[in-house]
Amino acid sequence: MKLIIAEKPDQGRTLASVFKMKKREGFIEILPNEIFPNGAYVTWAIGHLTELAAPEKYDSSWKKWSLSTLPIIPEHFQYEVVKSKAKQFSIIKNLAADSKVTEIIHAGDAGREGELIIRNILRLAGCQKPMKRLWISSLTPKAIREGFQKLLNEADTKNLYFEAYTRSCADWVVGMNASRLYTLLLQQQGFSDVFSLGRVQTPTLALIVKREQEIDGFVSEPFWEVIAKFNLNGKKYTGKWEKDGDSRIKTKELAEKIAGFCQGKSAEVVEVKSEKKEFSPPLFYNLSAIQADANKRFKFPPKKTLDVLQGLYQRGIVSYPRSDSRYVTPGEAEGFPVILAKIQAKEEYKEFFPLPVESIKDHSRYVNEKKVTDHYAIIPTEQVPDLNRLTPDEKKLYDLLVRTLVAAHYPASVAEYTTIRSLVDGRAVFVSKGKVQLEEGWRRVLPHKEKEKDPELPKIFEGEKGEVSKVEVKESKTQPPKRYTEGQLITLMKTAGKHIEDKELEKVLMKTEGLGTEATRAGIITMLKDRGYIQISKNLVFATAKAKILIQALGGQVLASPEMTAKWEKRLKEIGQGEASPKSFIEQTEKMVAHLVMQTSEAATTWSFETEMKEAFVPGKRNGKRVQGASLGKCKICGGNVVDKGNLFGCSNYQKTKCNFSISKKILGKTITQKLVKQLLKDGTTEIIQEFKGKEKPFNAKLVWDEKDAKIKFDFANT
Repeated sequence: MKLIIAEKPDQGRTLASVFKMKKREGFIEILPNEIFPNGAYVTWAIGHLTELAAPEKYDSSWKKWSLSTLPIIPEHFQYEVVKSKAKQFSIIKNLAADSKVTEIIHAGDAGREGELIIRNILRLAGCQKPMKRLWISSLTPKAIREGFQKLLNEADTKNLYFEAYTRSCADWVVGMNASRLYTLLLQQQGFSDVFSLGRVQTPTLALIVKREQEIDGFVSEPFWEVIAKFNLNGKKYTGKWEKDGDSRIKTKELAEKIAGFCQGKSAEVVEVKSEKKEFSPPLFYNLSAIQADANKRFKFPPKKTLDVLQGLYQRGIVSYPRSDSRYVTPGEAEGFPVILAKIQAKEEYKEFFPLPVESIKDHSRYVNEKKVTDHYAIIPTEQVPDLNRLTPDEKKLYDLLVRTLVAAHYPASVAEYTTIRSLVDGRAVFVSKGKVQLEEGWRRVLPHKEKEKDPELPKIFEGEKGEVSKVEVKESKTQPPKRYTEGQLITLMKTAGKHIEDKELEKVLMKTEGLGTEATRAGIITMLKDRGYIQISKNLVFATAKAKILIQALGGQVLASPEMTAKWEKRLKEIGQGEASPKSFIEQTEKMVAHLVMQTSEAATTWSFETEMKEAFVPGKRNGKRVQGASLGKCKICGGNVVDKGNLFGCSNYQKTKCNFSISKKILGKTITQKLVKQLLKDGTTEIIQEFKGKEKPFNAKLVWDEKDAKIKFDFANT
């Protein structure tokens, strides 16, 4: 008899569902059949049933956080059962020890983490029985049956276990030591909070803080552009003045002078350039790509996208969601006609059939076995569901996957881009750009939102003449770098290699897919939110004062750099391929941590943080609840306490009475500190604040509370 161990209960039930079975407590019994002549048991983990032991399990003196005990480095790493999951572990252990069970089938997710989860359970259970590995990319009945008939040998995936185990232990050493080190040293500076650090989360946070600093340090400058409207014998279009490829003019006076010169003058078309561009249908999705796109289209946080896809996967509706590949194998491509025939039967997709391209099985843009790693791209399976039985979120993601598959069977989208150069009075050059969609192609199936609609231009030829019918001066100002969205954060982590100066390391990091893995990036972003390092507002990512304080303290430490991750990922990949030693890797990590402790303890004596940053600091959550900051004064509307809420200052009575009194932390480019808020609440006015960024020019003003209008206003008197 065989014992099959899945990673999650739903997966276990799905694996068993293709056979006749009996449900038991914590497992399922599969009755004898052609694949399992003696029957089988199916049981499951509940994600990670085991975890690395806490420091005090190795040495009781490590329980207390103290600089004197650092670095904490166990001689041998120990895993233990998660207390809340002990019952399920006991069920698996008893089944594994059952004398009727002669072989274990490891049916965890086909990847590094799945490898670690099941093998660790078997290690702690003391199971020495022979093992085979189920390795499949979808949970359809067909895939399950084929997978059980083509089991891998235990040795085939053992190196992936070594890689995941090494990664886990090394991350423990870095996280445990660095978190205690910086927490204790920053507490000495008056920052009463826990500062969590990690091999992936910290370099990711450093990139976010870097963008925050670029935004904070940006000084907006005004510029002007001259826009002319042309009339060439009834043909009308608009152009923008340019010189040496630049349309921005530094002074209003010069812009108005150019506009005055051009008004009513003759114009001639001196150049017309038209270029046809073809846009191929998009590649299939891997996890990072669909997380980024779902965030852009639906504002889904990356973790939500992964959770929804995981649910669809466990029901056999889509393929394995944690894939890092955007390609499929020829074998998968041969199955597309069956999937597409079922999709065609759905009312929602009938309009896209028959398909312009019958088959893509020989199309290397989508079908490339060499670019398929552990899993192929995320695609719909032949188990096409009733769309009305999906939740709204499931329907959105499933529809995206279906349309992407259908779009791959459509021709390229073709557009013509035209650039016209018009010369006014033989001197001033104006440039006009336009676009005409010639062939819709795949965009019929999967429309892409254009950032800016290029205007359509009339058919114009070189040498045509006319006049300037109107000229206007348009004022704008330079914009700071844009904040990252959550979806862009996923892409940033994946492409963090472009932030490395060492070209060799950049190649390594790009090869290893950046910071983190497909499976862990969403979790890292969630962790940064939960630990008070970032806040998400209207899908935009803001670094908190806590994040800035930590990254400033880290300075040039390798822990804040993608370079360290590049080196780690390279070596971990080598371990996974059987080309490097786990022991050597852990030893190098321990040396790095010991150096970090010594160097940082010395550097901390020179740390200095700006008053503004100290005042903006808000303690994070403890026991799942945000620590309530001290009152900064009485609310001007209801008399409650005004406190620092992280992204703004607001009334503590909001939850009870919905009092909406609040003060933004940024007003026209100026940071509003706790000190200024205290002044405003106590005296009804602040001191003079220098350099607010006005539309025309910077200005100085006080902030005052207007009792009549019940709002904060500017006071320009005596400034």
